[in-house]
Amino acid sequence: MQFTRWLRLVLVRPFRRAGHRTALVAAGLPLHLAVVPLWLWLLGTLAALVPAVAPLPLLLTLVVTPLLTVGQRRRYRALAGKDLPRPAAPGPGRTWKSAVRRLVTRALWRQVCYHAVAGPLFAVMDLAVLAVWAAGLVAASIYVWIWALPPHWRFTDLGYTTQAAYLTAGGLVLLFLAPRLTGALVRLENRAAEVLLGPSRTEKLARRVADLAESRAGVLDAADAERRRIERDLHDGAQQRLVSLAVNLGLARATLGDLPADARKVIDEAHREAKEAIAELNNLVRGLHPAVLEDRGLDAALSGLAAHLPIPVHVAVNLPQRPSPTVEAVAYFVVSEALTNVVKHAQATRADVTVERIGETLLVVVADDGAGGADLAAPGGTGLAGLAKRVASVDGTFSCHSPAGGPTVLTVELPCAP
Repeated sequence: MQFTRWLRLVLVRPFRRAGHRTALVAAGLPLHLAVVPLWLWLLGTLAALVPAVAPLPLLLTLVVTPLLTVGQRRRYRALAGKDLPRPAAPGPGRTWKSAVRRLVTRALWRQVCYHAVAGPLFAVMDLAVLAVWAAGLVAASIYVWIWALPPHWRFTDLGYTTQAAYLTAGGLVLLFLAPRLTGALVRLENRAAEVLLGPSRTEKLARRVADLAESRAGVLDAADAERRRIERDLHDGAQQRLVSLAVNLGLARATLGDLPADARKVIDEAHREAKEAIAELNNLVRGLHPAVLEDRGLDAALSGLAAHLPIPVHVAVNLPQRPSPTVEAVAYFVVSEALTNVVKHAQATRADVTVERIGETLLVVVADDGAGGADLAAPGGTGLAGLAKRVASVDGTFSCHSPAGGPTVLTVELPCAP
């Protein structure tokens, strides 16, 4: 079993993709040789001391480079099933400035380096690999085509029995090496094409960052949409059922006057707990995503939030236009949690909330006159670390200034591009 597996790995596996790889090498040969006449022309003009003609081969090289790049991309797509990533485009336009901008891009000169420097070297390697395949096939099949030769050549010049046997053995060795050489050359060409014909490392990182930012924005939008769905389900489902239950219990308490004292006590207790559950559910819904935020925006939502607090809160919102729903939800959540912390921990008598848009930044400031001492790094403290993470999820900045004795000022800046 082990010997059979070894034979399969050594003899069969290298030939599985040898045909496609050899076709890829053969198709790349004319593309790799395309710039060689231009370089010979350049060397000829320099040797003949005709410097005025020297720029022509260089200009033609720049002209044919994009065409050769297109040919290489089609070669890899058709024969290897691989799409080479394209570098960043320099920008549209047909003016002389756009033409100069294209000439000075690193992507163009990396392509010139591939076609003018690496291309001729790959052409030599392609010829060598194809020669190995041709020599191996001819030598290994000598006993097949030797019968086409005249008998005199067959028995005297080739020896038929001795030299032909040696040629067959040599051909088998070349056929053993040919797929491995082809695979190594294809891997080398793939690597060179990815580096020189594709985007640079900086462009790849920029694309990766853009993709991650887009995917993260999609996740945040999905999470916000899910919170809205939960809010609607709670408001239209569980909350309405609790209200109906509380109403029925109130009616039972008012209409059933001949109930025993114990039964009336149970109804009173159930009615009270139902009203408390409704109040808690209202707070939960308001914390998830209040309907007024979606309908009327931050000003109305924050004003309604401040009205339910036991301390006076001054709210000032100055927004010429509404931000995106995700940024709006984060701003509301930050203010809601900050005011909750003020009520629970700050021992404050008043608070101020300011929301305004400055350029492409949404500035949120929550200040109170409490005892201060809020610490962002405090373990299990007032939840400031959670606020900072929520703000960072949309590339915002979070800062907290809270000296001992107060006051405490939370400042949040959220990106709010138009």
